[in-house]
Amino acid sequence: MKKLSLAIALQFSVVGGALALPPVHTLEELPELKQEDQHSAVSQRVTTYFTRYHFKNMELDNALSEQILDRYLELMDYNKMFLLQEDIEQAAEYKHLFDDMIHSGKLASAYALFEKGIQRSYERYAYALSLLDEEKPFDFTVAGDRYHYDREDAQWPTSTAELDELWRQRVKYDALNLTMAGKEWPEVVETLGKRYNGAIKRLTQTNSEDVFQTLMNAFARSVEAHTSYLSPSNSERFEQNMNLSLEGIGAVLQADYDYTVIRSLVPGGPADKSGEIAPDDRVVAVAQGEDADAEFVDVIGWRLDEVVDLIKGPKGSTVQLQVLKANQAAGAKPSTVKIVRDEVKLEDRAAKVDVKTMEEGPYKGRTIGVITVPSFYHNVSEDVKKLIDEATAANAEGIVMDLRTNGGGSLQEAIRLTGLFIDSGPVVQVADGSGRREVNGDRDDETYYGGPLTVMVDRYSASASEIFAAALQDYQRALIVGENTYGKGTVQQHRGLQRRFDFFEEPLGSVQYTIAKFYRINGGSTQMRGVVPDIVFPSVTDTEEFGESSLENALPWDKLDSASYTPVDVVADERIQQLQQVSQQHVASNPEFAYVIEDAETYRKEKAKKWVSLVLAEREAEQQENEQKSLARLNERLTRAGLEPVESLDDAPKDFEVPDPYLDETLVLSFELIDTMKIAMQ
Repeated sequence: MKKLSLAIALQFSVVGGALALPPVHTLEELPELKQEDQHSAVSQRVTTYFTRYHFKNMELDNALSEQILDRYLELMDYNKMFLLQEDIEQAAEYKHLFDDMIHSGKLASAYALFEKGIQRSYERYAYALSLLDEEKPFDFTVAGDRYHYDREDAQWPTSTAELDELWRQRVKYDALNLTMAGKEWPEVVETLGKRYNGAIKRLTQTNSEDVFQTLMNAFARSVEAHTSYLSPSNSERFEQNMNLSLEGIGAVLQADYDYTVIRSLVPGGPADKSGEIAPDDRVVAVAQGEDADAEFVDVIGWRLDEVVDLIKGPKGSTVQLQVLKANQAAGAKPSTVKIVRDEVKLEDRAAKVDVKTMEEGPYKGRTIGVITVPSFYHNVSEDVKKLIDEATAANAEGIVMDLRTNGGGSLQEAIRLTGLFIDSGPVVQVADGSGRREVNGDRDDETYYGGPLTVMVDRYSASASEIFAAALQDYQRALIVGENTYGKGTVQQHRGLQRRFDFFEEPLGSVQYTIAKFYRINGGSTQMRGVVPDIVFPSVTDTEEFGESSLENALPWDKLDSASYTPVDVVADERIQQLQQVSQQHVASNPEFAYVIEDAETYRKEKAKKWVSLVLAEREAEQQENEQKSLARLNERLTRAGLEPVESLDDAPKDFEVPDPYLDETLVLSFELIDTMKIAMQ
């Protein structure tokens, strides 16, 4: 009766009559959600792992209970577009009960809150559908009309009227994006109708495990950023080393509220080889086949597993993705990427060397070996030995280790790889929550390569990459250049929740929790701060937005006593200062870095706005300006390369490669380092 009365009230509050585009499901079809038999035991076991064995040694008390409730509501409605202030006030009565519920496994109140959430969501999507009418297109000429897309810091709406206005903006924003993509109004109505009705359909498919996973991850994220509960299906993927991965294109995905976000790329995989996808990009639509007129399926708001099923496919087949780049502002036009599905071959993931010969400038004719290490896989140190030999045989004067986008891997391989460049000594310190410290290092008393060494890093260099770069920086053995690294200095453990004598019909999932932190040999943690390069290059974004420090409830930076080690002074402070001055001059005169600096300023301005115009003429002007800027840059690059300019972006030479200013500047600095070392040895 409760749902029926709400449905009647909804019908009249939305349109005062029939809906312009009716929902495909009624409110009565929303499920009644109750915890399953196994959830009580699972909740108690999760509590044990997160409190007794976690690095933080936390108590599940009233203070943590308040945080869990806040995160639970955030996971239900991250952008404050569904729930009302009155719902939040009613939920507040549970703020000191969530700890007792989770500890005891009696979760009825959490399920009741979730049911309220999906009812509110139904109301909003039904209202969104009511705004779609083939006979009444939106007026995209209303001056000053805006969509405020970032409501993280906003107050909860206090009335249905306030929510209605937020959703008017949201639906008009969605419609404008499709209009700018070339769709006529009837197509816009059809596409958005499918999107919002798809969201309603997913609400009707909500199950008990969805609620339980949301609750346990609200608990996990209240403990620490890298702590999580994996549902049975996600746990199975993890065990198969396919956790949240897409078969066929070599990309690891995660759900970020309404969006499917690229978490990382498998080195050497099809997505990585395309060169058109990067971490933090958002997939908004998917099409099958390589035809230019292939029909794209809108996947905004889809469940992650549904997006995975849409993208994976047989080897040799083609999938097209519409992607919003990580640094694009809201409302930007997505780019289309064609990817041929394939198996990720082991040899494609291995480290490689490219012996570079300088073609112009003061170092013309001189050579250097660039070794790209995509990850710290098993035996990477042995592979790098062979690559060093190959570079040396080709008369390379020095070595550049390129660790950009290297997200880590084996700690032991990071230690072994560091050991190739030092005689012996500590490489990393590891401490657990009780303060017990372990120092791990190289003990072979042999330097495999003692020549000039430069290490390139970026904001995606994380974990084992940071240990390697930090150790060589502390020893003053290598010049570290690039962007500030990610700042992940924590160690996680994965544990299944099943017990030997369990008799539950359903699997129980697993947990991942933090057990230790990494520390540099100088005592400072790599957590949060990462590794600051000796020479920092310009970047569009910074680690405050994309690194560990951007994660809510990440463990803080701290410091241990320094390990006992002796710097080798190959790259001492005085030499770094000289190279910094050289780099500043180069960067200031390099047009590619001028583009980076310009993009960074544009991104900061757009990010600070938190809104986008709903006026078609304004958006088209912005789009045209961006396209003209891209064309101007392309022609400037072509001119510098001695090629003829083009009239449109579509006319760009197929084999033209956009310069890599970061690598180019690294090569120059490496030769500067080599020459200063030669002078010092005279």
